[in-house]
This record gives sequence, C-alpha cells and structure tokens, in this order.
Amino acid sequence: MDRLGSFRNDPSDKPPCRGCSTYLMEPYIKCAECGPPPFLLCLQTSDFPVLDPSWTAQEEMALLEAVMDCGFGNWQDVANQMCTKTKEECEKHYMKHFINNPLFASTLLNLKQAEEAKTADTAIPFHSTDDPPRPTFDSLLSRDMAGYMPARADFIEEFDNYAEWDLRDIDFVEDDSDILHALKMAVVDIYHSRLKERQRRKKIIRDHGLINLRKFQLMERRYPKEVQDLYETMRRFARIVGPVEHDKFIESHALEFELRREIKRLQEYRTAGITNFCSARTYDHLKKTREEERLKRTMLSEVLQHIQDSSACRQWLRRQADIDSGLSPSLPVASNSGRRSAPPLNLTGLPGTEKLNEKEKELCQMVRLVPGAYLEYKSALLNECNKQGGLRLAQARALIKIDVNKTRKIYDFLIREGYITKG
Repeated sequence: MDRLGSFRNDPSDKPPCRGCSTYLMEPYIKCAECGPPPFLLCLQTSDFPVLDPSWTAQEEMALLEAVMDCGFGNWQDVANQMCTKTKEECEKHYMKHFINNPLFASTLLNLKQAEEAKTADTAIPFHSTDDPPRPTFDSLLSRDMAGYMPARADFIEEFDNYAEWDLRDIDFVEDDSDILHALKMAVVDIYHSRLKERQRRKKIIRDHGLINLRKFQLMERRYPKEVQDLYETMRRFARIVGPVEHDKFIESHALEFELRREIKRLQEYRTAGITNFCSARTYDHLKKTREEERLKRTMLSEVLQHIQDSSACRQWLRRQADIDSGLSPSLPVASNSGRRSAPPLNLTGLPGTEKLNEKEKELCQMVRLVPGAYLEYKSALLNECNKQGGLRLAQARALIKIDVNKTRKIYDFLIREGYITKG
C-alpha cells in the first residue's frame, strides 16, 4: 500500500480509482503486478475479495482493527467485534495471511531464514543462547562458573576488579594546570581501556559458551583423542575466528579424521583381496578372534614366567575371566623380580565399596586403597580437572599426599576411564 504524500492537498491532483473513478483516499490498494500505469483501487466499495475469496476487503480491515483493539490471541473478542466471522475463522485467516504469508515477510527476515537454512544441516555443538545453570552461592558449581550470576549476567568479581581505584581520588577543578589536566585525562583513558578489555573478555565467555565449563568439557570429550588434541591446540585461536567458525573448523577436522580412518580400513580390505562388504564383515570377525587368541597366548607366557608367584597367578586368572566374559583386560600381572608384592586388599565390609564399579574395586584391591579414601581422592582430582580444564600428574601428586606410585596408578586409571583429561 503506497502513500499519497507525493500529491498536493488538492483532491483533483490525486489519481482516480480504477473501480469507481473517484479520487483516491488513503488507505487504498495498488496492484503489485499491473502497470504501468499502476492499477489503483479505493476501499470505498469494499465488497470485493483481497486475500481470500470468502473475505471482503471490509472484513479484512475489520479484522486488523479488531486485533489491534483486542490484542493478538484474543480471538473470541475479535470475533465478537467483527460479528461476521467465528473465532476459528478469524484465527485461521489471520495466521495464514498475516503471519505465515511470505509476502508480508521483510527482507531481513528472509535473509535470516536463508542463512539459518544454510547452516541447518551443519553439526555445530555451540549454542550461544543456552541458559546457564543457576547454582546456589558458594557451591561447587558456582566456583566452577567463576561466580557468574545468571540473573544479572555478571560476575561477582570482575576482570581487573580494582580498576576503579585509580579514579577514586581524581577530581577535575578549574585551576588545574595543563599538565595535571592531561595527566588526569590519561588516567581516565587508561580506565576506559580496562573497561573495554573487561567487556571483550565477557563477550568471549558468552559467545563461546564458557560459563558452563563442565558442559563445554563434556561436549569436547565426544571427539576422538586425535581431534581432542587439535581442539586443545586451536582453543587459543577461537576468540579470533568466532564461535561458529571455530566449531565448523573442529567439526570439519573430525569429519576428516573419520574419513581417513574409513579410507585406511578400505585399503586394508583391498590389500587382503576383499571386494564386498559381506566378506569384510567375515574378515573383521576373524581378525577380532585372532587378536583375542594372541592376547591369551601373550598373557599365558607372562604368567608362566611367574608361576611360583600365587598372587600373579590369581591376577592372570582374573584377566582371563574378564576376556572370556567380553570385558576389557584388567591391570597387568606384576613381576616377581625384587621384593614380593603384597596380596590384594579384601574390600568385604569396607564402607564405600557399594559405590564402586568393578574396575574401581579392582584398582582399590591392587593399589591396596580403602574405598572411602579412593572416592575422596577421585572427587578432588575431578574438581581440579574441571576447574583447570585438564590435570597434569604433578598437579595430582600435589593434591594427593600419598605414595607417588599409588597416585600415578589412580591418575592413569582416571585418564584411561575418561573421568579426567590431561592438562
């Protein structure tokens, strides 16, 4: 619908209606397809359809006025004001022609929808609008989130938290010398640069979803080990390329890794003379069987070297039972060289045993560590790993004041089971 502002106030200077030949009065209708000259139609005779054959132009205008008066969604009141249509007809017509009609969508909306359609099939784990959790004050999760307050979208302690101290004693007076005035302005400029840096860091944290660090780490662990190493190396460049571009980069390398692994597997099939996938499945089954038999022979040769050690024999039997039941092999058999190793710890009746899985029970038996102490050490290492984004062996030894060999075994076990990641 055009405006008549380009015409003078004299009605005779305005274009005539093609339907009734009277001079146009706003509002009026201009055909988007006809012309030149343009096809202009007034609404004085409004018994013709515009958008729907069963709706006249007068009813269209009455519907818009009723929605404006009663509010969107109050369809019963809208129908009562119109008097000619039911509640369902008003809602269906308005949603079809004025909400979901692409002719009424703006150019910016079309561009936004087109951009979303482009990236709809892209596997991007980043969601910048995720609502972060709201932990209680001074809880473990609150400390992991660096004191972030979701309701205020701010931190308890800011970056460069004491930047305002440099301004507390500054006072601009008229009798300041030029040098003193310039010095005060320089201090204000420095403070302004600190505020910009504070906002920049907040933007990076918000855009990359780093407020909920634990969720961010869980998303990172879904990648293979090789991609995780790349993720850790490229993390420092994420703030330069932006969150979406960074995740696209990581996802593309994860896809490349999967393709390379698949190509390597197909090359292995070709080398073995396999030409169809049915034969490939048989080949994989036989290969797995050969590996299991080789592992059994290797463990048998190990235990035969320590046949005089009853503890080593029991360990081998446990590993053999794990393999036969389909589980991963347990801890390696200890050597009989040097002093004899202590027997495994009996966990029967010890508090905390029911909270351990089978692998954790076996670790506590071999390391001779009571379950309560292991759970405490595990919790401390997990908290430190989540706080730092990774954990080194030296940091683990600083947290756990026990025998360094036991600390190393606990650290390696948690790394192997995926509880923590290397720093």
